Amino acid sequence: MSENWTFVCAIGELLPGEMKTTWDETTSVPIVVFNHDGAYYALEDRCSHEDFELSAGGYDAEAASIECVLHGARFDIRDGRALCAPAYTGVPKFPVKLEHGAVWTRDDRD
Repeated sequence: MSENWTFVCAIGELLPGEMKTTWDETTSVPIVVFNHDGAYYALEDRCSHEDFELSAGGYDAEAASIECVLHGARFDIRDGRALCAPAYTGVPKFPVKLEHGAVWTRDDRD
């Protein structure tokens, strides 16, 4: 498991209702980070239905979900679970920490 945290941005650069992408510096996994009403969540930036970046889709801050632009699969940004077909498997959720005025994340899978 990686103990190396990846810098995403300064806290003030990710406002409520916004998302930002980064790459885990250790595993090279794409990650999308969301500010949902001041709570931060991170998911692998890859649709589980078809290997495509979720960040290209629409983030619905009111519903706390993101929709893949390819086929309309939606995922809950808080836990990564699939909300509708054609996706039946969720996407990995990653930890987020706020430290030194910045947002950090990492791929914490073994």
